[in-house]
Amino acid sequence: MTLLDSNESKKRMCQIYNEISKELFGFGTTLLRATVENNIVTFVAKHRRSPRSAALEVEAPGLKLEVDFRMSMLYKKRLREKLIKDMGLEIEALLRDYDSATQWAITNIILKAS
Repeated sequence: MTLLDSNESKKRMCQIYNEISKELFGFGTTLLRATVENNIVTFVAKHRRSPRSAALEVEAPGLKLEVDFRMSMLYKKRLREKLIKDMGLEIEALLRDYDSATQWAITNIILKAS
């Protein structure tokens, strides 16, 4: 796990996280931090509010919640794929919680024990 805990590895994981944010939303995060402890990688991220998201919040709040949920699921899928492909990580579980009111997201990745 020491290789993942290096600053270079954490920087690369943050780059991947931000790349996916840019692909899906058109812009990266305003704050992003990755930590590695034992076999768990944690991302703490502050996302930017999309103008479309703000408009949906007013006009169709139920639809906005559905879109947030679907986008979070897509985010998880792409993050898992990219971390496996680019870094060779063996991921057991990827958990993500996103609070649309504040734009904060916490993502935990549990790696398979070697």
